[in-house]
Amino acid sequence: MDGGWDLEQSVALARLLKAEGVDLIDCSSGGLVPQTRIPVGPGYQVPFAERIRHESGIATAAVGMITTATHADPIVRNSRADLVLPARDLLRDAQWPLRAARALGQAAALTPPAQYQRAW
Repeated sequence: MDGGWDLEQSVALARLLKAEGVDLIDCSSGGLVPQTRIPVGPGYQVPFAERIRHESGIATAAVGMITTATHADPIVRNSRADLVLPARDLLRDAQWPLRAARALGQAAALTPPAQYQRAW
């Protein structure tokens, strides 16, 4: 929003936080001001994570309608963010990480705790 916090300020803050020992920045534009119009679409906040990561040198987490493993995987593989946080999808589906691993052909590498073996 005009006159509000911007991406340049976020990069500067990330640099300061890294110097103080912060390991990771969760990059979200917030949407806290009702009159703000944020163009929403799959991965719409990934560019924030990418820029903060590359310009500040701190690890970032990407959010913003990243709903499938095949969408999340290249974000991390292409160094646009260090991890993806599929928040709302995890609320809807607690098995999202397992389904993502299966979709990416990585489920065999997962070893569940003994208590979860029957449900795995």
